[in-house]
Amino acid sequence: MSPHTTPSPQLLDVASPDLAHWLELPAHRSGVRVARHAMGAQLAKWGLPESVRDDAVLLVSELATNGVCHTPSSRLLCGVGIVDDRCLRIEVHDHDYTGGGLSRCDPCVDDESGRGLLIVQALAETWGVDRSALTGGKAVWAMLPTGR
Repeated sequence: MSPHTTPSPQLLDVASPDLAHWLELPAHRSGVRVARHAMGAQLAKWGLPESVRDDAVLLVSELATNGVCHTPSSRLLCGVGIVDDRCLRIEVHDHDYTGGGLSRCDPCVDDESGRGLLIVQALAETWGVDRSALTGGKAVWAMLPTGR
């Protein structure tokens, strides 16, 4: 499966369209793998440090996995953008029109899942969820320092 690169009317508030990259993917587990690979390649192309790329790819993976597992979406829109020299923004937009936010999950020690947003909270400088102007669903986003 190959990603579909999508131009966006909202370019992550970056100074240049060259500093934003979007993918539209099927909301399947295989789409998460494609998002990790494609976003990692784009971040390398931008010359970001490997540690930043690794954290950003993990954030993309966790946010996209939540979109796959916890929404009725058939497609996801994943975006990364360099907001300024010091900050990277990661967004995953779904098609969940129910208007609900993200549900809190307190996984037990033996649980095999349920830690995605805890990982996001630990890695991201800040993160949140808004109504997506692009899909009408949710936009879950995270900000990560670029290390520059």
